[in-house]
Amino acid sequence: MEKALIDLFNQHPQLAIFISLFCSVIVAVLGLLPSVFITAANILFFGFWPGTLLSFLGEAIGAAVAFILYRKGFKKQSQKAVEHYPKVKALVQAEKGQAFYLIFSLRLLPFVPSGLVTFAGAIGKVSTLLFIVASSLGKIPALLIEAYSVYQVGRFGVQGKIILTLAGCGILYFLIRYIIKKAKGK
Repeated sequence: MEKALIDLFNQHPQLAIFISLFCSVIVAVLGLLPSVFITAANILFFGFWPGTLLSFLGEAIGAAVAFILYRKGFKKQSQKAVEHYPKVKALVQAEKGQAFYLIFSLRLLPFVPSGLVTFAGAIGKVSTLLFIVASSLGKIPALLIEAYSVYQVGRFGVQGKIILTLAGCGILYFLIRYIIKKAKGK
């Protein structure tokens, strides 16, 4: 995906910033795709700091747009769905300072899906402004780590990428085994 995005940037360099922001908004609204491929394309095309800044802006705008859309479309219908997830339920019920802290801290954790945090905030009691501020501030450290990681992996040669891929596959294998073992134990 990152190569296709870079090709699009190269074909339309005068629109590259807008294409990047648009893609970030789409990824945030869908809530399923990771944004790392946009970050990688931004860094490769614009450079490390400009690409990181653009990725931050895209993720912040995307989270705000997704929050507003989710709030309009899902708030009433979805409050029962989160009853099974205590941490998410806490965010749904949180207000003001507690909501700010939860959103900020959940954005810091790379393994918490961004779409889930946005969705929980949107169906909860948190105000739009508080969500946008907490979400954006929480994304700064996480995005810096992501950008640095993408940059370093991009500097690897083919061998480094193969090693990284094999390590990722190994971690995924053990994670799946753990989940299956835990499911059988229930």
